Amino acid sequence: MTTLTVSTAPAASVPAEWLVIGVIQTPDGPRPAAGAATDATFGGEPTALLGAFGATGAPGETLRLPAPAGTRQSTGPLILAVGLGPAPCDRHGDGTEALRRAAGEAARTLAGADRIALALPARTGEAVAAVALGTLLGAYAFTAYRTARPAPPVREATLLVDGVLRTVAEAAVGRARVVAQEVNRARDLVNTPANDLYPESFATTVVAAGQEHGPDVRVLDEHALAAGGHGGILGVGQGSVRPPRLVRIAHVHPRATTTLAFVGKGITYDSGGISLKPVGSNEIMKRDMSGAAAVLAAVLAAARLDLAVNVTGWLALAENMPSGSALRPGDVLRMYGGRTVEVLNTDAEGRLVLADALVRAAEEQPDAIVDVATLTAATRFGLGDHVFAVMGDDVLRERVLAAARKAGERAWPMPLPEELRSSLDSRVADIADHGARMGGGLVAGLFLREFVPAGIPWVHLDIAGPAFNEGRPHGHTPSGGTGCAVRTLVELAADAVNAEGPARPLSHTTPLPRTEDR
Repeated sequence: MTTLTVSTAPAASVPAEWLVIGVIQTPDGPRPAAGAATDATFGGEPTALLGAFGATGAPGETLRLPAPAGTRQSTGPLILAVGLGPAPCDRHGDGTEALRRAAGEAARTLAGADRIALALPARTGEAVAAVALGTLLGAYAFTAYRTARPAPPVREATLLVDGVLRTVAEAAVGRARVVAQEVNRARDLVNTPANDLYPESFATTVVAAGQEHGPDVRVLDEHALAAGGHGGILGVGQGSVRPPRLVRIAHVHPRATTTLAFVGKGITYDSGGISLKPVGSNEIMKRDMSGAAAVLAAVLAAARLDLAVNVTGWLALAENMPSGSALRPGDVLRMYGGRTVEVLNTDAEGRLVLADALVRAAEEQPDAIVDVATLTAATRFGLGDHVFAVMGDDVLRERVLAAARKAGERAWPMPLPEELRSSLDSRVADIADHGARMGGGLVAGLFLREFVPAGIPWVHLDIAGPAFNEGRPHGHTPSGGTGCAVRTLVELAADAVNAEGPARPLSHTTPLPRTEDR
């Protein structure tokens, strides 16, 4: 990963190959954003160069400019101008996401550079954190399977800040480094093909991460799942030669007064099962474990940041494959906890594994449960590829939306209309796994709600759109796995540190066996 440091040195004296400045759109043309590299620094040269080279300052625009007089370098292009838009702020009004995107664009554009300096307009701790995080996220590249490697990420990036901000900036950079590393961990997992990432290998990865960073990890294999009656996870996984797993990873803090449970859908490959997906829909189905990847990364981030909150992650891992032993439409599953589900569509598998994990999570009586899943195409159709849906308990939903805004992730509240619940009625079981086609994402949320006990606040995040970018990279978002929802979950956990409410210790009334006891 790119090494990130803070400096209060003048922009003209920084030993870097490239100096990154922000450009704002104004009625009078583009102008450099007030930062550590202003017109005053270079005698007005940046503005003149911007006009001469056709810059506009539009978001996402990058323009290489020659070195102005007075810099240490005497030859070659030195300035990279990145567009910030009409003003250094986004539609939410605080400007941080515009800075994140610009920094990410710069880091990706300058891949292969040894040293860069960023003189973006970061005048607060929040702005510095945005630039730091954007830089580290934009520098990401997944190259594990390439024999001819592309240009390596920027080796070293220096954030230029005012002297009074140095202490705040260094703390912000430290936090951003941890969050970026965990987002990139989630991206790596999502991008890893299903022949290498399957339930058992995913669980092994979680065990290793827990040993490295401290959280307790416990794994239920297929035998323990059968003994415990986890019919949802077993049912989905029964068509694959690679059996399922349920993984629990827990960060416990001695001063915590709040316990959060995060539940992630971990379908390491989704063929649709007997209800096989059509041609053109299978190629990215390795991404169907994005929710579990986000949950793992968020718990690890909470542990590494030493957040004074208990955070437990539940990863429901299975591979959904068609075979002679696969789940059939019309089968009835007995879920963990005893409820029965009629399977009408084996491609509605995510809600089945989540249901088992939600009941397990609820047994520990957390203060809130948040599940994360690439659950429905319906939500993607409704919100597109850049916004995830949030539905569930009203108060908790608003807290999640606030966390998403602060983290710079785009989320939208969705309802759970009671009139759609009857479409899940089954003639032979307690509930069916599939209901009304119109509003299918909301129907999926209603199904999940059935497995959360009354009195425990619960929210469902459907990240089907933004979890995997099939298009070109943009801002700090790469092609492929994006690490969607990691930042939101981390912000939610950080917010819970100061949230009011009774202390609720982590319960072990129904403990999972330790990995070594399997």
